[in-house]
Amino acid sequence: MPQTAHVAVIGAGIVGAATAHALLDKGVRVTLIDPARAGDAQAASYGNGAFISPASIIPMSMPGLWRNVPRYLLDPMGPLTIRWASLPRLLPWLVRFLAAGATEQRVTKTAATLWALLHDGPARHSALAARHGLSDYIRTDGLLYAYPDRAAFTAESLAWRLRRANGLQWREVEGDALRAFEPALSPHYAFAAVVEEGAHCTDPGAYVAALVAAAEGRGAQFVQARATGFVRGSGLQAVETTVGPVACTHAVIAAGYQSAALARQLGDRIPLVSERGYHVEVPHARGGPTRPVMPSEGKMANTPLTGRLRAAGQVEIAVPTAAPNWKRADILLKNMQIAYPQLRFEPTEVTRWLGHRPSTPDGLPVIGPARGCVQVIHAFGHGHVGLAAAPVTAAQVAALITASPLPLAAQPFSPTRFR
Repeated sequence: MPQTAHVAVIGAGIVGAATAHALLDKGVRVTLIDPARAGDAQAASYGNGAFISPASIIPMSMPGLWRNVPRYLLDPMGPLTIRWASLPRLLPWLVRFLAAGATEQRVTKTAATLWALLHDGPARHSALAARHGLSDYIRTDGLLYAYPDRAAFTAESLAWRLRRANGLQWREVEGDALRAFEPALSPHYAFAAVVEEGAHCTDPGAYVAALVAAAEGRGAQFVQARATGFVRGSGLQAVETTVGPVACTHAVIAAGYQSAALARQLGDRIPLVSERGYHVEVPHARGGPTRPVMPSEGKMANTPLTGRLRAAGQVEIAVPTAAPNWKRADILLKNMQIAYPQLRFEPTEVTRWLGHRPSTPDGLPVIGPARGCVQVIHAFGHGHVGLAAAPVTAAQVAALITASPLPLAAQPFSPTRFR
């Protein structure tokens, strides 16, 4: 790396923002490039469930999932659905997706890789936020996974066994103890696993915006434009954008589901889809949970944010341009009302959101140098775990660019694994 290194980070979501700080920590000049302002509602970083969970190591594709594909196609309101009209374009990705979770051996390996990525996410976020005066955005109140009874918890034994095998610890509470721990929760839920190591973000969009502002305060530049390509000679010379070229010696692609098109220009064909997720928010809610909860029915994150309660979840596999199905957001609201019988809010204040999770078929992000230009580093495809994984992803990228020791093994995240 030349002493005059200048890194253009394409994408100012949580991964791009954290990467900017990791590079600045190493004395590298940084320019962030994004078509919208940091923290705006267009980004997955804005609308996620706000969980920072070391328990999120279970891939979506699990053994036997293929048996449910007909139901996913036929039930447009299920927690996971596949739109018929998108099926022809998405079929190659779906085949890889089902194969990735076909055996317990495969998901065991994936869970171990995700554990390396996520296990210290809460501590890394706490440190990142504290360093820049943003500690109010990270709460370490733990995370509660609620079930109707112990039998329902046991039905997910493979997932919890994988978590325990990788080092996750949790505390089991049930009956009256659960009522006392989270009084708002419906009596329907009589058992829960409390992951006390877990954390959450009190306002993901505002947190990202604050991190980018802090990076600018440290000398980073922000260019509001869309990256369209790269100028190369003997190495990388610039990132082409809609407002002109941004000269740089290195670049990082952290542009969410739009990253695949940029990677393709550099010789990497990454199977990336928009795994569309919804959220619903209730401002000034009363009678809701005091800490983040994931009820087993619906698999949605119910998270108290600053001034509002958010329910985020649903998986809709469709092309990015497909029209939103806002009934899926309404399902989140209905499930939240069932989970918290005393929840009160003003219906006219409810807001709904749709975002695009950048998802690979094997459930692992792509972090590594581009095939056609090693000065460009991929850092995208985090699916459901972008918030939790951002700080260690940033550390990995900064280490790759500055030839420092890597915090993660490189091979599991390599772009070459899809060839």
